[in-house]
Amino acid sequence: MSSPEIAADAVGGPNPIVGFRRKDVVDSLRSVVVEAVRHPSHTASSLRHLATTAVDVVRGRGALTPGAKDRRFTDSAWTQNFLYRRLLGVYLATEAELDDWLAGTGLSAVDRERAKFVLSLLLDAVAPSNLPVNPAAIKTFIDTGGESAVEGVRHFVGDLRHNGAFPSQVDTEQFTVGGNLATTEGSVVFRNDVLELIQYRPRTKLVQARPLLIAPPQINKFYVFDLSPEKSLVRYALEMGFQVFMISWHNPTADHRDWDLATYLTATEEAIDAVRAITKSPDVNLTGACSGGITAVSLAAHLTARGKPVINSLTLLVSVFDMAEDKTPLGAFASEETLAAAKRHSHVRGVLDGRDLAKVFNLLRPNDLIWTYWVNNYLLGNRPPAFDILYWNNDTTRLPAAFHGQLIDIYRDNSLARPDEVVVNGTPLNLGKITADAFVMAGTTDHITPWDACYRSAQRLGGNVEFALSNSGHIQSILNPPSNSKASYYVNPDRPESVQEWQHGSSKVDGSWWPRWVEWLTERSGELVAAPAKLGSRRYAPIEAAPGSYVLG
Repeated sequence: MSSPEIAADAVGGPNPIVGFRRKDVVDSLRSVVVEAVRHPSHTASSLRHLATTAVDVVRGRGALTPGAKDRRFTDSAWTQNFLYRRLLGVYLATEAELDDWLAGTGLSAVDRERAKFVLSLLLDAVAPSNLPVNPAAIKTFIDTGGESAVEGVRHFVGDLRHNGAFPSQVDTEQFTVGGNLATTEGSVVFRNDVLELIQYRPRTKLVQARPLLIAPPQINKFYVFDLSPEKSLVRYALEMGFQVFMISWHNPTADHRDWDLATYLTATEEAIDAVRAITKSPDVNLTGACSGGITAVSLAAHLTARGKPVINSLTLLVSVFDMAEDKTPLGAFASEETLAAAKRHSHVRGVLDGRDLAKVFNLLRPNDLIWTYWVNNYLLGNRPPAFDILYWNNDTTRLPAAFHGQLIDIYRDNSLARPDEVVVNGTPLNLGKITADAFVMAGTTDHITPWDACYRSAQRLGGNVEFALSNSGHIQSILNPPSNSKASYYVNPDRPESVQEWQHGSSKVDGSWWPRWVEWLTERSGELVAAPAKLGSRRYAPIEAAPGSYVLG
């Protein structure tokens, strides 16, 4: 897997709940210092052990090696050169000793998790691979006659001025939405203040009678489902004979600070009504991803409570709406004080800016999302890679303050998983009363919406659920087309209560989960009918060509 692919597998994507503050980081460091002072014998013992290990390394006796997935030290110089081998050994010894020291402290489990995260950030930052002594950097410097250093400084200054001092992850000049991204043919057939509805042109003579509507996350743009043709879930669904519609959210400004969950549900219901009118279908199959999954299940519960059965089935991709056990690094920082500060932050500004969230998620996987580009852009003097997923990930949007505040409340109280605790326009939501069948997909290495949380969330639904576990991270698990020779997923025909039982009884299937989803969706899409000759209808006439205007905002 190349560096851009590794980074793409690590991207955070949409999870707009909470970040952490500088104060949280400082407090964690303070707790480490206090613990070291309170228990000097434990600290001294660790320092003595580290010194002994370091001496052994310098004498050539050390046997420490990087982890199998640690790609920072793949250059042969780290293992073959006398000095580099010892420099690496001392660094790895420090990492190991820090873990052992933390494990032996009297810190609470939460404080220990916070401290481990913060100290790991510092250790990652000072890794020898990030220093000018990096053997690849020295080789490149010699080969280019010093030009790589000049280019590296130029890139560094540019990122200081234009990218918040973070290394750029992607060459943005290589991509254009509507040019070489989001190119599947279609038209905007409906628009309100909150969303545009795109209808895609069928690619088969016969289509499934029941249409498919996709609700993307609000914190990122919809074209993650329509990147390059070979990665486009939209194009694949069209080629499999589905009538595909897509929601493209309006990127809110401070003027839209009062948009809340009810706003998004009302707008999505209007889109469903438009889809039904255009296709003359009594209902739709609805797909939601990430925070769009929260929108999808909330709307399904809302419509069920009102006796309006217009959602025939649900597809939920890397979506968590049962927050009972957040084991992510962000969860360790989700104190009452931090959550309240996050709400104040967006309330004052009117929106939560996706660029701020992107920085937070970069810190969750710093070696893949920060230091890889530090080395590439600054030490080697290369331009950042041209990779479509990373371009999409950097093309962030905003969340209105009211909606962001509600998501935080849902996270804090786990209220969406509790019957009737979330009320929308006077209607209590009860996920257990959703009887529509659901296809739920999660990713094995997803660090944003862990797969066990996705499975636990699926257990809240009242209908029949099929759960598939893809062998990728948060976004790459979605973008897993049949052409991916490394793809695989796990299934289990049973639906046991515990995650461990499901995993124990699961079996591995080679290949992408897309064909299995198409098979499942086809069974719930009615008969084949003639594909429409024109997009839209008399009432919903095409407004403009896809990808529309909202995605450009």
